[in-house]
Amino acid sequence: MMKKGILLVNLGSPDSPEPKDVKKYLDEFLMDERVIDLPTWARTILVKGIILNTRPKASAKAYKKIWWEQGSPLIVLSERLQEKVQAKVNYPVALAMRYGSMTLKNGIQELVDKGCTAIKTIPLYPQFAMATTETIDVKVDDIVAEYFPQVTITKTPAFYNREDYINVLSNSIAERLEGLDYEHILFSYHGVPERHIRKSDITNGNCKMNGKCCFKMGSKQHEFCYRHQCEITTVNVAKKLGLKNDTYSTTFQSRLGFDPWLKPYTDRTIERMGKEGTKKMAIVTPAFVSDCLETLEEIAMEGEEIFHEVGGKEFTVIPCLNERDDFAQVLANMIEEWAALDETVAV
Repeated sequence: MMKKGILLVNLGSPDSPEPKDVKKYLDEFLMDERVIDLPTWARTILVKGIILNTRPKASAKAYKKIWWEQGSPLIVLSERLQEKVQAKVNYPVALAMRYGSMTLKNGIQELVDKGCTAIKTIPLYPQFAMATTETIDVKVDDIVAEYFPQVTITKTPAFYNREDYINVLSNSIAERLEGLDYEHILFSYHGVPERHIRKSDITNGNCKMNGKCCFKMGSKQHEFCYRHQCEITTVNVAKKLGLKNDTYSTTFQSRLGFDPWLKPYTDRTIERMGKEGTKKMAIVTPAFVSDCLETLEEIAMEGEEIFHEVGGKEFTVIPCLNERDDFAQVLANMIEEWAALDETVAV
């Protein structure tokens, strides 16, 4: 008899918006070999020799703009979501972060202390990426092997194409845009280097990075292709909302360094469309389920500023799913589907 537990996992956050805490957080985050996938020596020079000597103050300033009285928005919203999911299922639900003080080890320990020996991890990322889902899965495996050998882990695949998730995402967009006169909806996803897509290609070269193979359904590599999963999320939502082809587009934000990242870039697209005469734009960020620095500051502040500077008038930011009750139900559905696979498990 194995008792089941659930571990929700999000990205993480500095403990405070002060430079020293931001520096500590960025050190852990950027030294992850699946985030900056350079040889250790090169990553160390880049991160510890350059980035950590220049970026923490600027990042701290950005965090201060979006920090809530209760703490980091991402942490607060994740905790609210955890509470809602817990209320919907009869299994212990813990919350952890990949980076920061809310560690994966502590999250697993919390469930083990409640008697759980079968744990389902749910990375709070609808689309798979090497720098998000994969780094969580690998870190969990390492922690379990070292500290919790009695625990069995079940990993959760990307849920970008679940019908209930698409319904909730579509509803969140429709609710925000109801009654608004907008010209274009931008679906902005977090960017990754193009090489990450190739490294995740389990077919060893079938990925063409040409913008066409992403839409060929049934390809084996799509199980781990971030670009495909982003593009198909947009397609499915647009279909659900009945959007016309020229009224929406997919872009990618937050790039670092000089290597090619997924295109088109969000900031440049906002600038271009504003210059071309678009006056009313809406933007949604489906790679994030919780509002955070990248949505509240980079998009809602910097993005709007860019749009207004080039002549845009109305810039509508659609919130992430956050602690929506219907999104909590999607996660509860995933949990119940997993639990139903083994009816002998104790509660």
